[in-house]
Amino acid sequence: MVKQFVLDLKQEFGRYNAKRLSKDILAGLTVAAVALPLALAFGVSSGADAAAGLITAILAGFIISALSGASYQISGPTGAMTAILIGLVQKYEMQGVFVVTLLAGIMLLLASFFKFGKIVSFIPAPVITGFTSGIAIIIALGQLDNFFGVQSQGGDAISKFFSYFNGNFSPNRYAILLGGSVILTMLIWPKKWGTKIPSSLVGISVATGISALAKWDVAIVGAIPKTLVAGTRLHLNTIHWGQINDLILPAISVAALGLIESLLCGAAAGRMKGEKLNADRELFAQGIGNILIPFFGGVPATAAIARTSVAIKSGLETRLTGIFHAVGLVLSMFLLGPLMSQIPLSALAGVLIVTAWRMNEWESIAFIFNKKFKTAIAQFLITMIATVCFDLTIAIVIGVVFSVLIFMVKISNIEICASEIKNDKLKEQGLVLQDYHEKAKVLYLTGPIFFTTTEKISEQILGLNELGILIFSMRGVPLIDTTGVQFLEEMCDSLKQQGTHVMFAGVQPKVHHMMKRSGFEERLGRKQFFWSVQDALMALEKKFEPIDKCS
Repeated sequence: MVKQFVLDLKQEFGRYNAKRLSKDILAGLTVAAVALPLALAFGVSSGADAAAGLITAILAGFIISALSGASYQISGPTGAMTAILIGLVQKYEMQGVFVVTLLAGIMLLLASFFKFGKIVSFIPAPVITGFTSGIAIIIALGQLDNFFGVQSQGGDAISKFFSYFNGNFSPNRYAILLGGSVILTMLIWPKKWGTKIPSSLVGISVATGISALAKWDVAIVGAIPKTLVAGTRLHLNTIHWGQINDLILPAISVAALGLIESLLCGAAAGRMKGEKLNADRELFAQGIGNILIPFFGGVPATAAIARTSVAIKSGLETRLTGIFHAVGLVLSMFLLGPLMSQIPLSALAGVLIVTAWRMNEWESIAFIFNKKFKTAIAQFLITMIATVCFDLTIAIVIGVVFSVLIFMVKISNIEICASEIKNDKLKEQGLVLQDYHEKAKVLYLTGPIFFTTTEKISEQILGLNELGILIFSMRGVPLIDTTGVQFLEEMCDSLKQQGTHVMFAGVQPKVHHMMKRSGFEERLGRKQFFWSVQDALMALEKKFEPIDKCS
C-alpha cells in the first residue's frame, strides 16, 4: 500500500508548479468558506459545541486529506453523522463519543487492511437513497428546537417533535425570523454567485448582524476557544474500560456510516474529477483521522460530498486543497472567533434545514417514483422509515436484507418448458429417430436451480407421461446451489429406476463445475453430458460419438 501511495503521489504532483499551487490555494479557501458554517452547525447539532465541529474539520483537512485515496476528497463533520451523535451524547456524554470515535477509527483501519473498500457496491441504489433521505429527516427534526428557540422534551428527534403538540409550545419569534432569513437567503441566492460566496455564509452573516444590532434575546454559539486542543477531549487514563462493551455497537454504526459516506462521496466525486478513488486507502485515511481526532476534542469525520464537489468545481488540482482548506479554518478560528461566538443557533439551524433538504437525491427519487418501479420504491421507503425509527446501521441491514429477499423472489421464478422430439424437423437435418426414441422429451430450463425452484421442476417432471428418455437442456441455467445438485441426483436416481434414460445438454461452465465438485457428473456418467440437444440425439442414434464440449 505504501509503495503504491508513493507512486500515486509522484503522479499527482508531477509537473507541479506555481500555477497549480495557486489553484489549490484558491480552491482551498473557497471550500473553507463553505465548510466554516457547516462545521459550526454540525458541531452544535451533534450535541457537542461549535468548537468541536471546527476542530474536526481542521484536523480532517490536515490528516485525512493528506492520506486520502484520491486527490479530491474533503472530509469533516457531516449531517449524517450528527444523526448518530445526538443520541450518543445524551446517553454517554462527550467522553463516550470520543471513545466511540476512536473505536470506529480502529474499525475503519481494519476494514482497510481486509480490503472492504468494495463492500458499498453491494448496497442497492434505492437503499442508499432511502438511507440518505432518512438521515435528512432526522437532521431537520433535530434542528427544530434551535429554529424555534425552544427546549422540547424527549430522547430523540421524533419524540421531541411530537412534544410540540402537548400544549406547552412557545416559540421564540426572533429565533424563527433569524432562522427563516437564513433559509430564504440560501434558497434565493443565485447559483453563479454561490461559486464565489457560499449562500450559507451570507445567510449566517446577515442573521448574526441583525441579531447583534437589534440585541434580540436568542441563544448563540458562545465563546470559541482559540486552540486546536479542546479542554474536553479524550484521555486514555479516563476511559471507562467496563463501558467498552456498551460502545461497540455505536462504534460499528459510526464506522459503517463513515465507510458508506466516504466511499459514496469518492465514487460520485471521482466521476466529476475523472479520477478513480482507491477505496481501501481512503478507509485507511478515515481510520487514522478518526483515531487521532478525539484526542483533540473532535467528533467523527467522514468525506463530505458538498465540500468535495465545491473543491472540484473551484479548480482543485491536488490534495493540498484539503490542507489549505484546513489552514483557512484555522485562520478563521483565530481571527473570527469573537464574531463566530455571536452566531444565533437558529441561524445554524436554518443552514442545516436547507442542507437536509438538499441532501435528498431528488433526481433518483423522482426517477423511481415516476417510472413506478415498485421494488425500488419499497426499498426506498422501507430504508427511509427504518433510518428514522431505528439505528442507522440497522436501517442499512434492513434495506439490504429486504433487497436480497426481493431478488430471491424474482429469480426463483424459473421457466420450464417440456417439448417432444419432432421427427419432421430432425429429418431436415438428416437425423431419424428409432421408434423407442419417440418417447424422448426435452426439458428446457431457464433460470437458476436452487432451493426455491426445485419444487417447480419436480412438479413438471412428474407431470410427464411415458418417459423413455429425458434430456435436460441447461443452457438457460446460470447457476445451481448444493440443494439444486442434490435434487438433480435424487431425480435422476428416481427416473433411472423407472427405466428413463437421463441426459444433459448445454450445461453452463459454472453449473458444470458445481456438478463436478459434487460428484454428480461422475455418478451419472461423463458421457451423458453434451454440448447441445442435437448432439445428445445424435449420440443416441450412434451416428456420432458423444461430444463433450462442457469440460
